[in-house]
Amino acid sequence: MNLLIKGGRVVDPAGGTDAVQDVWIADGRIHKVGRGLKAPAGAETVDATGKVVCPGFIDMHVHLREPGFEYKETIASGTRAAAAGGFTAVACMANTFPVNDNRAVTDYILARAKVEGVVRVYPIGAVTRNLEGTQLAELAELAEAGCVAFSDDGKCVMNAELYRRAMEYALPFGVPVISHAEDCDLGHGAMHEGFVSTELGLSGQPAAAEEVMVARDIILAELTGAHLHVAHISTAGSVRLVRDAKARGVRVTAEVTPHHLLLTDEVVRSYDSNCKMAPPLRGKRDVEACLEALVDGTIDCVATDHAPPALSEKEGEFAEAANGIVGLETAVPLLLDRLVRPGVLDLPTLVTRFSTGPARLLNLPGGSLAPGATADITILDLERTWTVDPAAFRSRGRSTPFAGFTGTGAPWMTLVGGVTVAS
Repeated sequence: MNLLIKGGRVVDPAGGTDAVQDVWIADGRIHKVGRGLKAPAGAETVDATGKVVCPGFIDMHVHLREPGFEYKETIASGTRAAAAGGFTAVACMANTFPVNDNRAVTDYILARAKVEGVVRVYPIGAVTRNLEGTQLAELAELAEAGCVAFSDDGKCVMNAELYRRAMEYALPFGVPVISHAEDCDLGHGAMHEGFVSTELGLSGQPAAAEEVMVARDIILAELTGAHLHVAHISTAGSVRLVRDAKARGVRVTAEVTPHHLLLTDEVVRSYDSNCKMAPPLRGKRDVEACLEALVDGTIDCVATDHAPPALSEKEGEFAEAANGIVGLETAVPLLLDRLVRPGVLDLPTLVTRFSTGPARLLNLPGGSLAPGATADITILDLERTWTVDPAAFRSRGRSTPFAGFTGTGAPWMTLVGGVTVAS
């Protein structure tokens, strides 16, 4: 199979490329990148003039919900949503039912993904059995089965001794331990603790609930030498802790979500439960700190934390509604319009945070358009206009705080192994 992508602006941060070139794909891999390439006989040609050709985007933090919660999302629906959103691969968290804490569940996820998935699916195994935080899961078995990281995301492992052992155990497998940094004793609030929560009369969760656990986990990573990855970082204090740890040479990385980059706790004044998530939307100072850290590399990647709830779980009072929103189909358009278009973030940096960054963190194929690399490609149209319409989502989830938002710039085509999976 041969495919020639002609005349696009090739942005490949891993190779230092940002120029109008052609990309020749043969047998699912990048064969050649350059100017004026001639398509071989019988090859398909894609005219990408005016478009941006990038390494395939990777979302390293999604909840596909299968097995066990298929009424919220399935591997089929979740990967279709990912493809539509410009992602060629996703890494799925372990809080399924049963929990992905053993080989049988990992094997099931990979088998379903092979049959029904339209993008690559990389399972993340649980740190503790049944996410209960009391006994380590079968980490060696999970790594051998194909898990690319360990995390109890959705819950914080409060036992520091246990988390230390998890980090030490993860070392031989060369995979990160992903921290859901939320002190359970401080983190009971329905929203961020501050002026807005006081005015609204809603219980607040202080920034310290996140920061004390980020500090603890950095100390443990420094002690063990393990790779710690901080999920959905959301506060200025957490950013400061990660920046300082990196300066000391601690193996710590971090991700941020689009909603923590674009929204503050002010939007909760609507009492819209689609604005409720964990960690909660923070204050303006926190958003500014996260943006600065994304630009300077303190934050290594953008991840959606795509976590579709059932519609019924978002009904009722704000304080009682479930946490979680969808994000796979809105992340790339939102950041292209709100960050790249006004010049807050340059396009190559955004591409890095969506592709090269997560590929490096999880030791995945992809993140590059070098010859021989897997032909996972995201093509962007920076002039494509859009309106966020939850009714049109490929995901089974509809919960988003961005409904009705409009903008310019979106994915145009998504290719996995040289095969078009969305356009």
